[in-house]
Amino acid sequence: MSLKARIQDDMKAAMKARETDRLAAIRLLIAAIRQKEIDERIDLDDAGVMAVIDKMIKQRRDSISQYEQAQRMDLADKERFELDTLAVYLPQPLSTAEIDALIEAAVQQTGAASMQDMGKVMGLLKPQMAGRADMGAVSGRIKARLAH
Repeated sequence: MSLKARIQDDMKAAMKARETDRLAAIRLLIAAIRQKEIDERIDLDDAGVMAVIDKMIKQRRDSISQYEQAQRMDLADKERFELDTLAVYLPQPLSTAEIDALIEAAVQQTGAASMQDMGKVMGLLKPQMAGRADMGAVSGRIKARLAH
């Protein structure tokens, strides 16, 4: 079953169970997927859908931190719920050891020796880690590795 079909089925299940908050989060996701498909005139595959989900999760994390700084816990809780609902559709996250191993392999493969080679390493890692790791954190780990 494709990821889009699974999301559609989850939307129907949420409608039947009258889970309004979950239904709203899933509808936001479906709208974002459709918008991307219309904008680019393509039919998204699972990787494209995961990229949309990843982007939405990143937006939710940013919103949560801003709401917490503004002392708006009600809005932060709503964003956390949406984040948890969206995270269900991503593959199992990579462990720190797995991330470090992938970084090391990419550094060896590209022959990266300094910070100037960071783009090569990120370009190699991004498709492998899509939806499975926070690329901002991965970027920091690569910088630390290349600084040695």
